[in-house]
Amino acid sequence: MSDLFAGGRIVDLIIAGVALEAVVVLAWRAAFGRGPAPTSFLSNLLSGAFLLIALRNALVGAGWPWIALCLLAALVAHIADLIARWERAGQKDAEAARQEHLKATISLRVPKSRGFRPNE
Repeated sequence: MSDLFAGGRIVDLIIAGVALEAVVVLAWRAAFGRGPAPTSFLSNLLSGAFLLIALRNALVGAGWPWIALCLLAALVAHIADLIARWERAGQKDAEAARQEHLKATISLRVPKSRGFRPNE
């Protein structure tokens, strides 16, 4: 068991699980049209995967630049995930505001009088 951790193989197994998760979730979305948004989902998984790779590099004694590079990649993926989620939330807010404006406009309409005929 200690070889599994010392050699970094445990991280390889976890990364394989993450890759399998990505394939299953994206296939589910393609087949049924339901599930997380691909951009946010993949950037979230990439962020975690880069953290796992940084851990693996630390376990096997890789140089600090490789670990730092993986941590930087995790940060970039995390920021991409935040941007994807932020834009989607902003779109939902804009749609809600549009719907509210539409309701207010409809409620202000005055019904047409049936008794008035201007051409007669």
